[in-house]
Amino acid sequence: MPNQNIGQVDVRGPRFTAWVTTAVLVAALFASVASYAAAAVVLAAQAVVFAIGAVGGPRRNPYGRVFASVIAPRLRPVTETEPVPPLKFAQSVGLFFAVVGAVAFGVGWGPVGLAATAFALVAAFLNAAFGICLGCQLYPLVARLRRAPAPSS
Repeated sequence: MPNQNIGQVDVRGPRFTAWVTTAVLVAALFASVASYAAAAVVLAAQAVVFAIGAVGGPRRNPYGRVFASVIAPRLRPVTETEPVPPLKFAQSVGLFFAVVGAVAFGVGWGPVGLAATAFALVAAFLNAAFGICLGCQLYPLVARLRRAPAPSS
């Protein structure tokens, strides 16, 4: 039975999403060898996926939907969950790097496109393979900075 807590998701969903994202980012790097334009298209598509995840959360992310409808029903019941807000933030970070990479490839700045894609790839792979979500690790710091009171003059 799926977790009924709306603020939590099965940790296996974001890990699955990270594996698919890793594959897409590797495809973008391979595409860049043949054509920066092709790499820009692949990254732009991934940017859309990141945007959906950043706004709608892991349950709305297309890869998350595949996990929930195809894979999760075949797995044992949920034993570990994680909160949604850090995952949404991590998707926002991925969105930033995908947009930078797509724009860079689109205007012919290959090294910038490669660097942005590589940063996103490292983050996705760390999450997929080891469960280390870099965006989730940064989330508490960013959340604290947003809540910090404005300095008095």
